[in-house]
Amino acid sequence: MSTPDSLMPHAVCWASSPELIWTMVITNLVTFLSYATICITLIYLVKHTRRVMVREWAYFAIGFALFIVACGFTHLFEVITTWIPVFWTSAWVNILTALLSAYVAFMLIRRAKTIAFGINDYADRLSRTETEWQQMQESLIATQKIEEWSRVSAAVSHEIMGPLQAIQNLQFLIQSSQSVSPEIAEFARVSAEEAARVVTISEASLSYIRQSKQLEPVDIGAAAASVRILLNPIIKQKGILFSAKSHGDCIVEAYAGEVRQVLLNLLRNACEAVLQPGSQVAIELSGSAAGVALVVTDDGPGIPPDILPELFEFGVTTKPKTGNGIGLWAVKHILTKHGGKIAVESAPGKGARFELWWPSTHS
Repeated sequence: MSTPDSLMPHAVCWASSPELIWTMVITNLVTFLSYATICITLIYLVKHTRRVMVREWAYFAIGFALFIVACGFTHLFEVITTWIPVFWTSAWVNILTALLSAYVAFMLIRRAKTIAFGINDYADRLSRTETEWQQMQESLIATQKIEEWSRVSAAVSHEIMGPLQAIQNLQFLIQSSQSVSPEIAEFARVSAEEAARVVTISEASLSYIRQSKQLEPVDIGAAAASVRILLNPIIKQKGILFSAKSHGDCIVEAYAGEVRQVLLNLLRNACEAVLQPGSQVAIELSGSAAGVALVVTDDGPGIPPDILPELFEFGVTTKPKTGNGIGLWAVKHILTKHGGKIAVESAPGKGARFELWWPSTHS
């Protein structure tokens, strides 16, 4: 019967195959180092998450870490016993590993339901998070729309006051006249024109805020003309040379309110960017069966190069005193939702050029 002292190291048995010896040594060393690294990482995580990790789970994680490192030591002793026959020491390491594995298995079985619930709960919360993120984006766009409407309301009020005062004056003249004459008829004609102008402005402003719940055919050219009316005050005030050109069929399947929101953001930004009277702001539309290409240009000072790469990110603005960083982010979000895209080119002192693609059908 052999005694521990008479046992031979593995290398004696494997002497005929050195390749086998080094294969076993290297693989066992790599396994030991990997297990040791996993153990250290688990202990690090427990230490740095102790404020949120329940104590019972911390004990489980530490027990699992010790089990992992004990498994690693069994592989380390496979290397040692290749040349040194300390088999009883190796056996005690295996006994310790067996005890730790039994502890981990028992604790894992106890927590199986909790772990399953936690995984399912995490998956549910993750799906809700995505939905909530989408709702938050829509809320931000709605908030920006309300802000735009406030500014539009001020512009509309300013634009309506002139025609209304003219109508009131003309009506007073008509009422004061003793008989109907060519002059009175002319007054009545001008009055009707001014009234029609009020109606046009009112319809344009109301169509901006009105949002359908379903996709519908939208004429981007007509939407641009509507937005142009809303921007009349700033165009007149700054002496802007505004031009709009349209080619081909510019009807797309979209949400009408969002089309107007995109156009108002871009055209108002362009009008606000120009500084000198006589500066140009232009929009050109080219329609085809696939969609509509839009180009908005201005003669402003251009967009700073450090802002340009992040221009469409939330919170980024070229107007730190008056901007909120939502407008162009909303434009990008709306276009992406419709399957479109937007790009910008700008250089200091050479204005800005926004190129948009709006597909004819919603993707």
